[in-house]
Amino acid sequence: MIDQNFFTFDDELLQLERQAMDLCADKFAELDEITQYNQLKVLHAFQQHQIAESHLVDTTGYGYGDRGRDALDAVFATIVGAEDALFRSGFASGTHALTVALFGVLRTGDTMLSITGKPYDTLEEVIGLRGTGNGSLKDFGIHYEQVELKDDTFDRTEIARRCVGKKVVYIQRSRGYSLRRSFTVEEIGDVISLVRQHEPRAIIMVDNCYGEFVQKIEPTQVGADLIMGSLIKNPGGGIAQSGGYIAGRHDLVELCAYRLTSPGTGRELGCSLGQNRALYMGLYHAPTVTGQATKVSVFANALFSLLGYEVFPKVTEPRGDIISAIRLGDERRLCAFCQGIQAGSAVDSAAVPEPCDMPGYESQVIMAAGAFTMGSSIELSADAPIREPFAVWFQGGLNFATGQIGVLTAAQNVRQIDRRS
Repeated sequence: MIDQNFFTFDDELLQLERQAMDLCADKFAELDEITQYNQLKVLHAFQQHQIAESHLVDTTGYGYGDRGRDALDAVFATIVGAEDALFRSGFASGTHALTVALFGVLRTGDTMLSITGKPYDTLEEVIGLRGTGNGSLKDFGIHYEQVELKDDTFDRTEIARRCVGKKVVYIQRSRGYSLRRSFTVEEIGDVISLVRQHEPRAIIMVDNCYGEFVQKIEPTQVGADLIMGSLIKNPGGGIAQSGGYIAGRHDLVELCAYRLTSPGTGRELGCSLGQNRALYMGLYHAPTVTGQATKVSVFANALFSLLGYEVFPKVTEPRGDIISAIRLGDERRLCAFCQGIQAGSAVDSAAVPEPCDMPGYESQVIMAAGAFTMGSSIELSADAPIREPFAVWFQGGLNFATGQIGVLTAAQNVRQIDRRS
């Protein structure tokens, strides 16, 4: 029940809110059970590695002997069932972590095969699908191919045929700016088994952004050689101020460390500059924050489905990430939705988002993010490229109570346009 002492919504919308909550009940119970499991898993890893106050102090300069940084790598590796990990503030973004991993393991003449179609927009220039002479994989003589999805899932026949001889097989777990499903860890494990049958030497990499802690297991626990992601998404728990991670096979993580810093020095370099405490705290809180954010997304899809909009995924469908996509139909509704999310935020609630050009994106993009950390999409946020199918991609919410207010404010904005149309 929304307390009208603080926020005012019309009676019809509040009636829809109650109906949406009823639709969410079973899914919320499922998410609570996953959250509890993952929270205990994280606690156990902290205790297993005997994390102490001395791990939380900062280092400067080269960062040699930063025991807190090194222990944090080990804690995260344990949590995701990997041999090794880099869980570092030195990554500027999730795209940076993905780029480091690709450049870390690929060499001139190798081929990268994406089996989930075209990757997220910000990787296009990294690969060389857009731009020239900017130091992309293509500039270094690394080839790229992709297998399109078939009927919204993996094209197993085409993957089996085309994975042979490929150095890297690449999977994007989340939907990106598309309306296809995000993939569950079980589905990823199944297609990994298929690739292993036909090309056992392939390095299988999973872009795990937005998927961490949404399920009880991660792709490294079903055969992925490397997973990568951002710390201002799920695993940073809304506390990490920057950073990213790479986790997986020890030899491959070492190669990535040489690309993150320099060959020969690798993971030994990189001072923490006072970030260790925030990274530890963020990781500790991450399962609960991710669970809350996923609930907000489920509620958003329930509410907007009642309003007559097409939503992805449906409330009862399995989830592989925290993201919801809502097809709103036109630019006016996209802008109204994002402006509602912004108005419902704790920070910069008076700001009014507008579409604009963004680095790394081909289309103009509108972004709403009233966040304590700029660009933190585990916090309440929404974004959309101004192009067909005129859908908005929504995620985040550090807690359900405030995230729900953002969704209701967005819905009220969109309903005003509906009434005028």
